[in-house]
Amino acid sequence: MKKIIVTVAIVAVLSIAFANGVTPAYVASAPGVASGIGAKLLCSGRYVSGFSQQQALDDLVKYSPLLDYLSVEFDDSNERVTTSFLGLATTTATHIDGIGCYADYEGFEQRANYADEERIPMPVFSSRWPRGTRVETIDPPIQSQLDALIAADNAEGLDTRALLIVQHGQIIAESYAGEADAETPLLGWSMAKSLMAIMLGNLEYRGLLDPAATPVVAQWADDERANIELTDLLTMTDGLAFSEAYNPGDDATAMLFTEASGSAYAISRPVAQRPGTQFNYSSGTANILSRVYFNHTGATLADSLADYREHIATPLSFQHTVFEPDAAGVLVGSSYFYASARDWARIGQMMLNGGVLNGHRIVSEDWVERATSPNSSRNNRAYGYQFWLNRGNADQRWPDLPPDAYAANGNREQSVTVLPSQDLVVVRLGWTTGRYPINDRIVQIMGWLTAQ
Repeated sequence: MKKIIVTVAIVAVLSIAFANGVTPAYVASAPGVASGIGAKLLCSGRYVSGFSQQQALDDLVKYSPLLDYLSVEFDDSNERVTTSFLGLATTTATHIDGIGCYADYEGFEQRANYADEERIPMPVFSSRWPRGTRVETIDPPIQSQLDALIAADNAEGLDTRALLIVQHGQIIAESYAGEADAETPLLGWSMAKSLMAIMLGNLEYRGLLDPAATPVVAQWADDERANIELTDLLTMTDGLAFSEAYNPGDDATAMLFTEASGSAYAISRPVAQRPGTQFNYSSGTANILSRVYFNHTGATLADSLADYREHIATPLSFQHTVFEPDAAGVLVGSSYFYASARDWARIGQMMLNGGVLNGHRIVSEDWVERATSPNSSRNNRAYGYQFWLNRGNADQRWPDLPPDAYAANGNREQSVTVLPSQDLVVVRLGWTTGRYPINDRIVQIMGWLTAQ
């Protein structure tokens, strides 16, 4: 009977796949990826962002029609989600206060050990943003226009959940939609890459990290990867073979949704290009950077989070954030930082200030300059230290924005856009399928500000 059930399930998977235009190769790894992405995103959506079960499910199925075939069990009392894909693969993800969700893997105890430690809550300051929680600088005409803009976005099906404008160092308008508000930690996806780069810049500023030292990780000491420098990793020009297509069987999906240690998976990738010559956008590279941070801050999850808290989260006055580690205890710097729109704006404002916020220097002014300068690759120079740039290539990424603009960008069209010449930071968070017209929206916002 069991063989019959498995056979029927396999036939069902193939039928679903072919009906949705995918290949047998895709299907081979689809069950594990589907259950992995389902458990992880549902757990974080429910217990980190605080969304309803239905909202978390609605968000999940926008990624692939295959995810409609997951069976899902929410265990709200234990903050755990279990998913199964037609009985072929089952994954459980558990929420731990302070570090979010990740799939449970036997033999990996870093997250469980951290759960047993006594943790001090983040300090809350009643002073004005960005130091504290008070926002007293709202511009009523701009606020009214931003409210209309988020409503227009969602009337068009763009699923924008937060829009926030910072001008001259103060929040002048913020609008929210759906189940999100000013305190909701929202997933930034690849915007986490920009924060991890900042965290490494902070180690450099404190004299704990030499950007010229090689090998960057010990596993590369005896092969051709020993020549890869930290700057190559920061600019995605490391030359490592890594596929970012986000299909089952692809490097990115395997690393994020089927591996206990994402950084170990990425570190194992071979060289495909000479370092420094070819830009290749890679979440694997970002998680190698996460391992560098882990190795330089004590090589335990507790040590990494203590360093992050003391030197990043507290001086920036983060209020509603979660940086999730993988099962091996390494922060997932490619993808899994959740923050409120106000906290995302703090990151942008710190960069705009040349590395300083709330009287604390996070990174050097020189580091900010390097981080927002074009790389040396032959194929795409408009990328700095995990920030997208509006200069470096013949065509601008955002054709109607100033050349000095740069941004942290993430899947589902997340963005923290910094415009130094305008003294402006714009945050957009949502769950858009397809493209979001960020160029046009920021042009609108700039027009409002000019008209005043």
